[in-house]
Amino acid sequence: MRRLRWDIFCTVIDNFGDIGVTWRLARQLAAQYDADVTLWVDDLTSFARIAPALDTTQASQMLGAIRVRHWSVPLPPDTVVAEVVIEAFGCYLPDDYQQAMAACSVKPLWLNLEYLSAEAWVENCHGLPSPHPQLPLNKYFFFPGFTSRTGGLLCEQGLLAERDAWQADQAAQDAYWLTQGIPPCPAGGLRLSLFSYESTAARQWLATLAASAQPVQLLLPLGKVVPDVLAGLGIVAEARAGDGFRCGQLDVFVLPMTDQAGYDRLLWSCDFNIVRGEDSFVRAQWAGRPFAWHIYPQEEHAHIEKLNAFLVHYCAALAPGAATALRDFMLQWNQGQLAPQAWETLRQQWPLLQQHARVWPQQLLADADLAARLVQFVKMRLQ
Repeated sequence: MRRLRWDIFCTVIDNFGDIGVTWRLARQLAAQYDADVTLWVDDLTSFARIAPALDTTQASQMLGAIRVRHWSVPLPPDTVVAEVVIEAFGCYLPDDYQQAMAACSVKPLWLNLEYLSAEAWVENCHGLPSPHPQLPLNKYFFFPGFTSRTGGLLCEQGLLAERDAWQADQAAQDAYWLTQGIPPCPAGGLRLSLFSYESTAARQWLATLAASAQPVQLLLPLGKVVPDVLAGLGIVAEARAGDGFRCGQLDVFVLPMTDQAGYDRLLWSCDFNIVRGEDSFVRAQWAGRPFAWHIYPQEEHAHIEKLNAFLVHYCAALAPGAATALRDFMLQWNQGQLAPQAWETLRQQWPLLQQHARVWPQQLLADADLAARLVQFVKMRLQ
């Protein structure tokens, strides 16, 4: 297939989730499929927190193989419509850009990359066209998902092999974390990570960890849940990267924000990860370790329905006891009330949960990852 120009538009809604997904997608398309990608972003400051090489003062720049442009209104006069146009997560394409697409003799392929969902209706909507009400354009809906009838999940080529090499090299892990000021995990101890939204459940979890029978290291990236963690420890001061706190059997280490590769290493290094949103949720699954998902809260508890839809898929092959323990922990965390026994019950199912977490990524990738399915979708319509 000839080399195509791709424009990906992203509005930063929740600091890192939307831009995290589109930044990964842009790099994978360029690296694996030789796509000529421009990523339009409205908030360069938030973007720079996961891409430290970005210069927030530059409206247009190359970041590796990706052209990054500041999405301003109106768009710069030198803007040229690409052959493949992606509006990420329903962000509204500028009217002047839509008019320019409509004026093309060969219309670009316009895709709406939707939010990830495990709900059954996604299969019926994936790939459907939506005619523009005024312009001679069609927009296609592309839904990430967990089945062969959806768009799949983002996973770079070679990622799982890189993960396996990292997890097999304990010396490299220890050396890396020492550079971050974190000592090796004590013998017989657990290393956990927490990157969630605000949650009173975090306070309850910390109390359980502090009173546990084994030592625990909690790696805590700076984020929304940090005040809840400090409150659970009885600490009034504001946390900064590099801070460490001890409470009973629990040692808490506050981490700075990192780039995406650094966050992957964090997930790979931990025995259990609590993650939030969409991007970190998917990366936790590639880590091959047990995890819990703090889904973005929605009105009328619509997020709980989405969480349950995912758990139906994830728990289908789990033994009943392990499935119940994981489901109870996730639901309680998302409802903000975590019973002390929820964590202990989960720990009793640890071997089964670990085994399942290792097998799960292979099941998801059996029908190809999101970028491969997206490229195939484009080929079918533009060749």
